[in-house]
Amino acid sequence: MKISKLFLTLLFIQGSVAFAQRPGFGPPPPPDPFVQMIMKEATDNSQLEKLAHELFDVIGPRLVGTPQMKQANDWAVAKYTSWGIEARNEQWGEWRGWERGISHIDLISPRVRSLEGMQLAWSPGTNGKTITGEVVILPDLADSMAYVSWMPSVKGKFVLVSMNQPTGRPDYNWEEFATKESFDKMKAARTAQTTAWAGRTRKTGMTVKNLHLALEKAGAAGIVTCNWSAGFGANKIFGANTTKIPTIDISLEDYGLVYRLAEFGDNPKISVRTESKEKGAVPAFNTVAEIKSTVKPDEYVMLSAHFDSWDGASGATDNGTGTLTMMEAMRILKKLYPNPKRTILVGHWGSEEQGLNGSRAFVQDHPEIVKNLQALFNQDNGTGRVVNISGQGFLNSYEYIGRWLSKVPAPMRQQIETNFPGSPGGGGSDFASFVAAGAPAFSLSSNSWLYGSYTWHTNRDTYDKVVFDDVRSNAIVTAVLVWMACEDPAKTSREKSVLPLNPRTGQPGAWPAITQPERRGGLPPKQ
Repeated sequence: MKISKLFLTLLFIQGSVAFAQRPGFGPPPPPDPFVQMIMKEATDNSQLEKLAHELFDVIGPRLVGTPQMKQANDWAVAKYTSWGIEARNEQWGEWRGWERGISHIDLISPRVRSLEGMQLAWSPGTNGKTITGEVVILPDLADSMAYVSWMPSVKGKFVLVSMNQPTGRPDYNWEEFATKESFDKMKAARTAQTTAWAGRTRKTGMTVKNLHLALEKAGAAGIVTCNWSAGFGANKIFGANTTKIPTIDISLEDYGLVYRLAEFGDNPKISVRTESKEKGAVPAFNTVAEIKSTVKPDEYVMLSAHFDSWDGASGATDNGTGTLTMMEAMRILKKLYPNPKRTILVGHWGSEEQGLNGSRAFVQDHPEIVKNLQALFNQDNGTGRVVNISGQGFLNSYEYIGRWLSKVPAPMRQQIETNFPGSPGGGGSDFASFVAAGAPAFSLSSNSWLYGSYTWHTNRDTYDKVVFDDVRSNAIVTAVLVWMACEDPAKTSREKSVLPLNPRTGQPGAWPAITQPERRGGLPPKQ
């Protein structure tokens, strides 16, 4: 076959352009003009710091059922309204209402020291009184009958029910400074101690919850825990099991002090005053905001982040930063893209921390939206830059996600690893509620910033841990993906991949099942 000179010339030019666009071979093409507008608005007119102050510093943590949760719902509606975006609070259930007050915990003997700690969520208070009592350690006894015999001795005392950690230094600190022999020795001792403590609690014959209730029934003054998060000064703060006496968590440093005093027979005493209020059954809400389309009003692109938090600190990175990412992306889109090709929705979900309840209720209550969902983008694992997107088991997700990502600015896009088709998420965050219903929903997964140790559910999840440059980057990525999903002339495919074989059954893996939401959390069933 004879090939013309013109064809060879065109082929050479085409190959040269493609070659020049490869990494390391010349500059990438400039961003799309609309993407440049998004970047300029996000950079020059960012609202992130102001939003963070109002949400984290003024309102604070957002435990489901607390006044702060409702205050946050109303704040978000007002903020969206001020940007010209329609917003509403949708009630999806009720929850046990509770309001945290102050916690004062002091060592008063054999010396005086104020201790760092707080009551757990939903803990009973001390009814306006300061309770003083001796501290004892859960002993290592022979069996459950021995614990039954021991129980009366706890009357009027505070009981330490957590293992005393052998070190308050995280492993990365040991790795940097310790000898290998010293580090290995510490780890071996910790493993043995952990095993022994687990055996101690197992011999009580009770679950953790039932043990706490048994101590309460026996007349203990309070339960004292230390749920260390493997980082300097960081403890995880969850919920109490007791119904009449306070459950408090003390930082590793101070817990160790009190534990050693008790262990060595120094008869430590502490005083505790914790204030809290029971509020009965209170309504629980999702906050939903909308930029309506006039082109395809009944097709939807969603932004997603849970609004609630645990309340050991401010809920800044779990999931305040995800919340701000979505709010800022919505603000930018309303300003620059007020007439989208598809309706844009954002969901700020309640009670994610207790089992994705708000988003699961939304999926159940809005089948018309789930049925016509083009895509959902959820962010929920800390302040870091988005670095991973999985196809969540949707067979053709690589095609549309790949096209949409191509418009993300190169410095941000190059940091994002993709995994197609991936596996469907069965939990972890609110995207899973939609995936279970067969809707294309994706997690914008972030890099760590030691999230698991330092801010996930801890007493250190505060404003100062936010990396605003990363959150700003995430708002840009989200805005671009939403814009591209709206503009795409094709509807996204929902075809599911064949999942890998389950080695136990020899059958292909099953798609996650839809889970019913808990709509009356912490409350007795309605009669």
